[in-house]
Amino acid sequence: MALVNDPQIWTLIAVFSTVLIGGFTLSSLWTGRAIAAAIGGVRAEIGGLRAEMNARFDAVNSRFDAVDSRFDAIDHKIQHLDRGAGFLMKREFGDPETL
Repeated sequence: MALVNDPQIWTLIAVFSTVLIGGFTLSSLWTGRAIAAAIGGVRAEIGGLRAEMNARFDAVNSRFDAVDSRFDAIDHKIQHLDRGAGFLMKREFGDPETL
């Protein structure tokens, strides 16, 4: 039976610890690269989503502008109708300020 002396034990401990530390280092590097690649993919997806949302918001804004112009036209017509109704009231019932 072969006995292992102190220098050989310390050499084996150093070799095993070097292998373990090297393995942990490689593992953490590969994990970091995989995470960085995944984050890059997520950023690309978010960029595409941002462009799509901006396009849709622009479409909604143009629709709101169209509705706003329609409301302006209706408001203009109501103002003319109000003036006409006021004129008819004055003609039929007289000026309310003199009553």
